[in-house]
Amino acid sequence: KKKKKTKVTSESGQVHFLRWESTSVIIVMFPLKCTFSIGPHCFILCHFLYFGARAVLGDQRPRQRNRQFHRTTWMTSPKDSWPRFSRPGISMTLLQTKDGVHYFTFEHNRDYQQIQFKFLDAVESMDPNNIVALLQLNPYHIDSLLQLSDVCRIQEDQEMAQDLIERALYSFECAFHPLFSLTSGTSRLDYLRPENRAFYLTLYKHMMFLEKRGCPRTALEYCKLILSLDPDSDPLCMLLLIDFLTLRSREYQSLLQLYQDWEEHRNLSQLPNFSFSTALCYFHLSQQEDMDPEESEKLRRKADQLLQDALIMFPGVLMPLLDLCTVQPDSTVSSHAFFGPKSQIGQLPALAELITLYVGRTYNLWREAAVMLWLEDSVKEVLRRVDAKDPIVEDCQNKRKQRYQSAPRNIHRHVLLSEIKGATSSLPLEVTTQPVMSFDPLPPLDSVISYTRPQRQRVGASNESTLSLFFRSLLPNFNLQNIFYLFQIANSNMSLKLCYLYYAVHLSSN
Repeated sequence: KKKKKTKVTSESGQVHFLRWESTSVIIVMFPLKCTFSIGPHCFILCHFLYFGARAVLGDQRPRQRNRQFHRTTWMTSPKDSWPRFSRPGISMTLLQTKDGVHYFTFEHNRDYQQIQFKFLDAVESMDPNNIVALLQLNPYHIDSLLQLSDVCRIQEDQEMAQDLIERALYSFECAFHPLFSLTSGTSRLDYLRPENRAFYLTLYKHMMFLEKRGCPRTALEYCKLILSLDPDSDPLCMLLLIDFLTLRSREYQSLLQLYQDWEEHRNLSQLPNFSFSTALCYFHLSQQEDMDPEESEKLRRKADQLLQDALIMFPGVLMPLLDLCTVQPDSTVSSHAFFGPKSQIGQLPALAELITLYVGRTYNLWREAAVMLWLEDSVKEVLRRVDAKDPIVEDCQNKRKQRYQSAPRNIHRHVLLSEIKGATSSLPLEVTTQPVMSFDPLPPLDSVISYTRPQRQRVGASNESTLSLFFRSLLPNFNLQNIFYLFQIANSNMSLKLCYLYYAVHLSSN
């Protein structure tokens, strides 16, 4: 083995010792009768001393006994403050490969299944200390991390809420199959399997934290990742969000390309968000300074046409949008039957759900002065076409009555996850009258169950309301005896978010 010779001298130039290093042993030769003084003691050293590398370099190396070695990951970086990672019992299996697409699923081993049963018991116990205790013993249990993250977020502890989500994401990534790819777009996960749903929700919550931190470009990539896991079913309905993140990232061409590629088989023009966002894309492209004047004029005409079509197809967007933008509409607009209160009252519930979702999410994108002037000109032109009995107006009215009778379950699930107040209040009764668990909101009716929870003996029948069950999913120690505190706040016209926070503080004070 190659050896390295090192000579160490003192300030006076006298040679103190020679050292040869090899891979396993370091040989140190001291001069005869050379003495080292250590405090009040003196030691006489012999000619040759053999030391192991660890013994000689012990003072030079930082102690690494408690150092944690983390696996290299792409989605999140492990933190030193996290508990020591040990595989929690989650693994990923390749089910099949078809036409170049790999179909995977997460699996829970028996130990993890037992932890999952304890988690469900902790949720039903209505005591958050049970979830905390479960996490202390199993610091990488996914559903416990998701549940506790929601509680921290409601209590305005955003840093801790995000840290718990990142820990869950790291646990998932350590379980990835070697063939599972985040970027190829050929890896699929079936949302019908409960083991896979937690991964979807973890990605979604992490994406929303990134967007709120001012990282829309990174959030957009996570949105694309979630969509690629099941593009046909789109269980979290990412098509209702991807346009917003693309506009915030100023990736106008990519949104237009997505619209062109998917319009034929997904009918994206039937969604209010794509109808308005594509028009907004063309408008921003026409305003670029390096754009050729002729090309800019062409794009502006395209933007005008698309915005007018969107306003004719979805007239219920205008007034809520102006209201959130704190813009007072002209009397000719607000009093007109096409945009006035009559258009709001006559909306089908499914369409109202989509409109309130889009307006509540993207109204800040329409606040720019240039965009508002462009919108004003388009509204005037639409009213002119309505008064002129343009046949397109009646055709769009018939389409609205036929297409938006009811919304699919994935849209309701997306609205619940969005937590946009106007959109959640427009959910139908079949959604609001059933319990909603934050760690698995609106599970598919045809779920594929791989293992079942053992039957537990119930003390008595439950008479809890939907509101009670909802709070139990967020605050496990919710008690019906304390529900009057919620109604006291709700009657004082405070926001629902403050209502959550007040109840959490009330519980902690007791």
